[in-house]
Amino acid sequence: MIVRPPRRPPEGGGLAVLVVVTVLAWLAAPQAHRLRPLVDQLRRTDLPAIGLPRLPAAPPVRPPAVDGSGRAARAVAFALAQRGKPYLWGAHGPGAYDCSGLTWAAWRHVGVPIPRTAAGQLAGLPRVRGPLLPGDLVVYRSDGPSLRHVAMVVGRGRMVEALRGGVPVRVTELRGGWLGAVRPTGVR
Repeated sequence: MIVRPPRRPPEGGGLAVLVVVTVLAWLAAPQAHRLRPLVDQLRRTDLPAIGLPRLPAAPPVRPPAVDGSGRAARAVAFALAQRGKPYLWGAHGPGAYDCSGLTWAAWRHVGVPIPRTAAGQLAGLPRVRGPLLPGDLVVYRSDGPSLRHVAMVVGRGRMVEALRGGVPVRVTELRGGWLGAVRPTGVR
C-alpha cells in the first residue's frame, strides 16, 4: 500500500486571491457611482423579504479642521524654500539645517514655538489623532547622534526633511514606521 502525503494548497495562493480582488476593485471603482441610487433606495426602505432592517443614514463627511491662521501652510512653504540647502548636524539655518533645526525654524518663522530637538518635538507637542495634515511632524528612529529623525508632512504622501550629511534638504515620499506624529499648532 502506497501512502501519499496530504496535498497542500500551492504557496502564494492567498496572495494571488488578494491581487485578483484588488485588481477587480480597482477596475470597478469608476462604476461605483452607478450603485449610489440603489444604495440610497435601500436606505429608505425595509427589506422584509430577506429580513434586513433599514440602514441608518451615513454621517456627513466633514473636511478636517484647518488652522484658521494659515500657519501650517506658511510653515510648509518655509520648509520647502530650504530645499537644496546642506545638512549640518546642530544647524537651524539659515545656511544649513539638521532635521529638527528645519522643523523648528519653519514653525518659528510663523510664530509657533516648538522644542528644538526631534525627541523634544515628539515628547512636547500634541499627538496627531487622525490623518496626517501638511505641517504635521513625523518622528522616526535614527542611527544619528540623537537617535531620532523628524520630517514635516507637505501633503499628498510627501514630506520635507534634512536627512543626514551629504543629503541636502529634500522632498521625498512619506515613509512608514515612524514612532509618532505631532501637530505643532494643536488646534487643527
